[in-house]
Amino acid sequence: QRPRDCSGRRTVTNAPLVIPFGDPSCRDVSLSGGKGASLAVMTAAGMPVPPGFVVTSAAFFAAVNKTDLQVLAENQDLERLRGYVERALPPLELIAQHTSLLTEPVAVRSSACAEDSATASYAGQQETFLNIRGFDDIVKYIVECWLSFFSDRAVFYRRERGSLEDIGMAVVVQQMVDSQKSGVLFTVDPVQGRRDRMIVEAAFGLGEAVVSGSVTPDHYVLDLSGEVKRRKVVNDPVLDDHELKMLAELARKVVDLYGRPQDIEWAFDGDDSLFLLQSRPITTI
Repeated sequence: QRPRDCSGRRTVTNAPLVIPFGDPSCRDVSLSGGKGASLAVMTAAGMPVPPGFVVTSAAFFAAVNKTDLQVLAENQDLERLRGYVERALPPLELIAQHTSLLTEPVAVRSSACAEDSATASYAGQQETFLNIRGFDDIVKYIVECWLSFFSDRAVFYRRERGSLEDIGMAVVVQQMVDSQKSGVLFTVDPVQGRRDRMIVEAAFGLGEAVVSGSVTPDHYVLDLSGEVKRRKVVNDPVLDDHELKMLAELARKVVDLYGRPQDIEWAFDGDDSLFLLQSRPITTI
């Protein structure tokens, strides 16, 4: 048996606390959150996802008293709530066991159970920590991810778009790609609403810079076959036509897998291999 809702009220005691992407139970959103479950689904489909594991919502509820947490959340006593979560202890032995199978550095990413649904995206509401090395820091940032679920911004978003009862929280720990080029791909044009176009935004280095808006990316408009219809290059072109076709091919596979438009994060490493870092539904179409 596994948890049946995001609140944790029906979580059973034998639910796994840490699971790798390749474990079928990792595809359960109530355990792995939206981000973790999506990575597990794409891993199972044979897509080029860097390896990793999920510290599940069951681990979070094992580390806190969910009833006390629920009361504090409903009363919006966020200062006491965050102090309580800050003292919570993740399952150290299991995390060490699974971390030993990865090559550092790793990314530590929040993955809320109510995240990345077809009706609401929690993108940017919780934290992501990159280039993390060493067991102690991995554990530290797992707790930081738990804490980020109860920031003022995240609680406000859930109150407006979700539910304050949604306190299920998982954390993804994933081997990082040596990103030389990275960015995002929208499998439809989210501004024009055109389903016969894909939009690619790309920059050199880590894709987090594109997602956060800290750099101005190259902008490419593709048809569904990957042919470039329009491009706006900032300096030296980040992507060539062959790489854009590779991205379009991967995007078509992701859309076939999920059956709906997707917002995809991707990266090319130093060997020009393409990796799929994340995919979430586009909620504006």
